[in-house]
Amino acid sequence: IAEAYYDGSVPLIVKLNAKSELVEGEPVSRQICSVEEAVSLGAKAMGYTVYLGSAYESIMLQELGKIVEESHKRDLPVMAWMYPRGGKIKVDTSKEIVAYAARAGLEIGVDAVKIKYTGDVKSFQWAVKCAGKAKVFMSGGPRTETEKDFLKQAREVMDAGATGIAVGRNVWQASDPLHMANMLKAI
Repeated sequence: IAEAYYDGSVPLIVKLNAKSELVEGEPVSRQICSVEEAVSLGAKAMGYTVYLGSAYESIMLQELGKIVEESHKRDLPVMAWMYPRGGKIKVDTSKEIVAYAARAGLEIGVDAVKIKYTGDVKSFQWAVKCAGKAKVFMSGGPRTETEKDFLKQAREVMDAGATGIAVGRNVWQASDPLHMANMLKAI
């Protein structure tokens, strides 16, 4: 998509791996774009998803490790979507699991982690602490019941010490997406 639509007007993060929702079983998202290709498209940062707990996590961690190494040689940051998934993960928003995901991102050397919200400020604060110097962004998660609920969640995430949020559906599906974006900016 960046090849066809990116015009350089905003900084570009290229997500280097992908998967479809059509295959069942243990989740795996493999690298489909190189750091070199992303740079040629104008990327200012790299992104990559790891499904911790998947039978394929070692493959994704190995790919991410190489991406971190290549990106940092070019002074480019890496953001990892650290999502616990797979047969052994029962509650992917538990404070222990989310903190583990944040810590795993730190240990592999990413500059930022995108993790799920644990549901309260105190436990999310622990996840932020476990991320060390890696910046923490909350992933969008499911659609909230009300827009007020989503804004409260965003406030709690920021109060917990996160750097920001990386969200979609709760903005795009809001009654007034631009107003929602402005409300989030204020938070």
